[in-house]
Amino acid sequence: MGNTGPAELLAIWEAGLAHHGPGRALLLHRAARPESAADELRSLPVGEREADLYALRRALFGERMQIRAECGACGEAMEFDLDARDLGVRPRERDGPLRVEEGEWTVEFRLPTVADLEAAAQAVAGGGGRAVSETGGRATSGAGGPGGGDGAGLLGEDVGVGVGGLVGADGSEAAHTSPSTSTAAARARRALLARCLVSVHRAGQPVPADRLPVAELPEPVQRKLAEAAEHADPAADVTLNVACPECGEATRAELDIASYLWAELDHWARDLLLDVHLLATAYGWSEPQILALSPLRRRYYLELCADG
Repeated sequence: MGNTGPAELLAIWEAGLAHHGPGRALLLHRAARPESAADELRSLPVGEREADLYALRRALFGERMQIRAECGACGEAMEFDLDARDLGVRPRERDGPLRVEEGEWTVEFRLPTVADLEAAAQAVAGGGGRAVSETGGRATSGAGGPGGGDGAGLLGEDVGVGVGGLVGADGSEAAHTSPSTSTAAARARRALLARCLVSVHRAGQPVPADRLPVAELPEPVQRKLAEAAEHADPAADVTLNVACPECGEATRAELDIASYLWAELDHWARDLLLDVHLLATAYGWSEPQILALSPLRRRYYLELCADG
């Protein structure tokens, strides 16, 4: 994962302040794969990036993930833990495109890449990134403090492509999704699918994939496409199904590792800068000198400052 010490992480955080979802995700991905160029990273399947970000998260902050979500039925705030080792499964290797047969339709498509996801979202939102999934909401980081809720803040900025992958896995609209969000998310999914079609045949006759309105594909075909994409690239769209302890209703929420990890990094960076300020004020040390200290020694010196 390259050199991801405190100074390097602060540089990533500082650069990310000028970006939103896709730009921050790219910065984090480059930290996970410092040997890869940006174009190479964008050409990877979405699940490959997610797997890299889960690995980076484990390396930086450990395996335990604190999750917050809101019940779609009663609005109750829910908190629980996940083990990061259970997430981030890499896409299955394939020799060629995925193939789906349903009725008179035969469709071949490739897995969406990061570039496909960004382009589909931009086509609908004019530059937004991933958004609220149609399954009810987004799970966010348990990190608090200034900027710690940034993952939740993205709900209003992004338009959901919900890679589940190419269309909603259950083929239906969620009860808790507004009509405008549902329409935008459906358009984004269709734009994503259109980019990934390789060939389409109907009753044995080829249909030009680049001129086929995706909406003309029957719902059973779209559902099978989503199932095939999810099976081949399970990490591309991690959706949690959480039972509310207050009302007992189940809420499905998307776990977007890029925004989750950014919220954690943001909280960590602001805490570290406060430590630097306190130690520099107390001892006159420079930022590089303070960052060179181990976390244990920094904490010890901070305790001495508090005692004094």
